[in-house]
Amino acid sequence: MHCERSRTTEAGDCTRALRYHRAAKSRLRFTDPTYRSNGKSLMGRNSARQNGMRAQIASAAARIMAEEGVDDFARAKRKAARRLGASDTEALPANGEIEAELRAYRALYQADEHPERIGGLRRIALQAMRALERFHPYLTGPVLTGLAGPYADIDLQLFPESTKEVELFLLDRNIEYTASEARRFAGDRAHAVAVLSLDWEGAPLRLSVFDPRDERLAMKSSQAGRVMARAGIAEVGALVGIDSSAAKHGAKQA
Repeated sequence: MHCERSRTTEAGDCTRALRYHRAAKSRLRFTDPTYRSNGKSLMGRNSARQNGMRAQIASAAARIMAEEGVDDFARAKRKAARRLGASDTEALPANGEIEAELRAYRALYQADEHPERIGGLRRIALQAMRALERFHPYLTGPVLTGLAGPYADIDLQLFPESTKEVELFLLDRNIEYTASEARRFAGDRAHAVAVLSLDWEGAPLRLSVFDPRDERLAMKSSQAGRVMARAGIAEVGALVGIDSSAAKHGAKQA
């Protein structure tokens, strides 16, 4: 990467950009299975070209997610590939590669604002979970993993006896919501899920309402996807405590 100093470019920004792109090349060796331990591709020149494009797409997708508030990996990949003129779908990076780039990008460019955003969203999530405790709530998605962008929904999984119980809970409190349907997967089996979208304390909240028998199952958002990490009230409370301690430590250092 070439980085020139200009009137509008800070030296620190240039240094961070160079560090980020050098680290991106190094991370590819660990996240791409087609690389040997010596860093050389197993597939020759064509594979080297493909891996280079793959790394560029991962980096561009991470920037899209960080700066434009896109929280869907597949959408960010496609958007990045179009911008780079990539047409070979085999060059698309895995979600784990983009996640590594995203964490590195935010550590360099959003070191203060991003932890504050995540901490705030987790506090709102915990408040909602406590109010919905009777429905066995779990936090999942980017707010839990710490990858949430500025427009991210707070995703909660609920396991009531029936969806009607949740709807009555909201109606009794004059909370407006919109209803839709989605599918989640456990192994090869698809599960129908009611999704209730609403506003909670100024943040978008998405409630995925499952059958109570599904609470013990490891759910995936797609058949080929990874198992969705989730956390109950106690775990989210611990995360909020960690976030608060980190914020106080940062304030003292400042």
